[in-house]
Amino acid sequence: MARKYSKKFKIQACELVIKDGIKHAVVAEKFGINLVMLYRWIDEYQTYGDEAFVGSGHQKPADAELNKLKKENERLRMENEILKKAAAYFAKNPEKN
Repeated sequence: MARKYSKKFKIQACELVIKDGIKHAVVAEKFGINLVMLYRWIDEYQTYGDEAFVGSGHQKPADAELNKLKKENERLRMENEILKKAAAYFAKNPEKN
């Protein structure tokens, strides 16, 4: 069964390697985690900083904004298609206006 680690725990492990210069293997052994997992955490922490480790079911702010914009874009495309169809209808049938 997979263990879950808190954001604070992950940041603490990453900072021991990054800021304190302790070797990856030593930190992984001290914290009882897999070395590959520690490397992945460090990569995410260096890439996203405080926005790293958002947790299960959550999104990074940039991803959430992207999804919001995609939904808005789809809604606007549908509205545009409706307006095109309405304009074509009224152009064909000007007496019904």
